[in-house]
Amino acid sequence: MKKLLLTILCLASALPAAAQEVAYEEYDLDNGLHVILHQDNTAPVVVTSVMYHVGGKDRTEGRTGFAHLFEHLLFEGTENIEKGKWFEIVSSRGGQNNANTSQDRTYYYEVFPSNNLELGLWMESERMLHPIINQEGLDTQIEVVKEERRLRYDNSPYGQILPVLGKNLFEKHPYKDPNIGYMEDLDAASLEDVIAYNEKYYVPNNAVLVVAGDIDMAETRRLVDKYFSEIPRGDQIVRDYPVEDPITSEVRSTAYDKNIQIPASIVAYRTPGFKQRDAYVLDMISSYLSDGKSSKLYKKLVDDQKQALQVGAFNIGQEDYGMYIVFSLPVGETPLDTLVTEIEEEIAAVRTDLITERDYQKLQNKFENRYVNSNSSIQGIAGSLATNYMLYGDTELINKEIEIYRSITREEIREVAQKYLKPNQRVVIDYLPEPPSEN
Repeated sequence: MKKLLLTILCLASALPAAAQEVAYEEYDLDNGLHVILHQDNTAPVVVTSVMYHVGGKDRTEGRTGFAHLFEHLLFEGTENIEKGKWFEIVSSRGGQNNANTSQDRTYYYEVFPSNNLELGLWMESERMLHPIINQEGLDTQIEVVKEERRLRYDNSPYGQILPVLGKNLFEKHPYKDPNIGYMEDLDAASLEDVIAYNEKYYVPNNAVLVVAGDIDMAETRRLVDKYFSEIPRGDQIVRDYPVEDPITSEVRSTAYDKNIQIPASIVAYRTPGFKQRDAYVLDMISSYLSDGKSSKLYKKLVDDQKQALQVGAFNIGQEDYGMYIVFSLPVGETPLDTLVTEIEEEIAAVRTDLITERDYQKLQNKFENRYVNSNSSIQGIAGSLATNYMLYGDTELINKEIEIYRSITREEIREVAQKYLKPNQRVVIDYLPEPPSEN
């Protein structure tokens, strides 16, 4: 009996978790605002969120960091929300809210008890229609962003890695500059610059509104129309970013960080944008190489050969181009070039050999679980719906994206590694402690 029970438990644990299909409705208002509604009445919670198709890459030379600045600036207040009261209003109604910005989009959201649905919609409509943007608020938020840059980038160990990657992987595309911007650009930002930026990007035809949770669909449609339908459409946004020349020979670079004592090795490749099928395959390759202690790079460099304190492969997805990086920290006096050589040996194996059937099944199980977990909460569902519509152009990915991963073959994994992860297409960065000054 015990053996039978153990067998049943083992079989059950091997089965992929079943994801319930996410039902939703979507439509457009006359002003171009795309609306997505998802009803789930299992808990008295509602998410109101707006994603704007504006991120760090949307800037002119000398004016970097505006999208991130606006992540802060649009909490300053509106014609009907007093300065500094946004968070107080939300928390006093039992809610929480936040925002985040990437190189490609900005996302604002509130999570409320569902009897505050109308409040959440009103606040987001106020942010879109009636923001107060004045010199006082601009000066305040520029200082907030500059301090954030000091804490997270300038004075944080390994905080310069993403800016260094951008600078080395891109020469023309705005991804070459950090999402948070440069200090001198923030200092140079004028009130006129900022007002023009708001009028261009924070408009209904450049946004998606997602309402998810304990809602009545008809009533929610009525409220959406009440608060958003009269917001004026903005001008059509034209994006024409420069195309990068291919990397055809290895690039070597050195960067210094005053905040570290242990150097790091970074091997990086420029890869396709996240909408491309190859980007999904690269996700699987990164998981195969470094996800968990049994992964190829971790087991080899950390456990067996004890050459690295840490090692990780990451496919950093972006809309126009991705960044595939392998980051490692050496043990003791292990040369960084040794880590690069050992890492290349494992990547070369992916380029030349099929991964084993057992490893392939492990990957499939991991991605099944990730897929289920990403949509296990109302907040997760709201974020997925917004992202899939705005950045991927396909809301239904929330239900079918797992099929893409399921359809990836071992042969395809090898082909994609051969296509993008070759030594002549890589950037190798020695990320070092800052040398002592010569005094």
